[in-house]
Amino acid sequence: MAIKESVRPGGRSARVQESIHQAVRALLEEQDRASLTVPQIAARAGVTPSTIYRRWGDLAALLADVAFARMRPEVEPANTASLRGDLRAWAEQYLDEISSEPGRQMMRDVQCSPSTGYCTTILGGQLQTILDRYPSENLPSVERLLDLIVAPTVFRVLFADAPLSVDALHRQIELALTAP
Repeated sequence: MAIKESVRPGGRSARVQESIHQAVRALLEEQDRASLTVPQIAARAGVTPSTIYRRWGDLAALLADVAFARMRPEVEPANTASLRGDLRAWAEQYLDEISSEPGRQMMRDVQCSPSTGYCTTILGGQLQTILDRYPSENLPSVERLLDLIVAPTVFRVLFADAPLSVDALHRQIELALTAP
């Protein structure tokens, strides 16, 4: 089941969604995620379990939606006055966030969502914001940045013994900035 976007920004639907998201975050701080249940979340949020099932379908989709909400940027990427500097600052922050244990779990939750392409939308939007600052430069495409910076970063965090080092991350950025 696809995660549904609320029909109205704000209103009762937004309040219910936020109370459910808050309940999930609070319960995950208090207990092991393996013991988390929809009825617990519903009780904490003050809704019925059917409200959660109707909106998300199952616990995995709800956890993915909470993870997506965490991925949405609150501020624009850092502006260092250089494309290379902006990409380094953004990539280092991204690496730091997703290589933490909560970040790794967030990435696992996102993998369980039928809307995994939303990650590309969020990350691509952040990268496009950076690129838009430098219209007179020879710029790589967002797709190239996703392929050469984000993809190896995520792969190493999820499937390798250790995440990329900052030096390796910088080498990937240099590769992405080199004309294909």
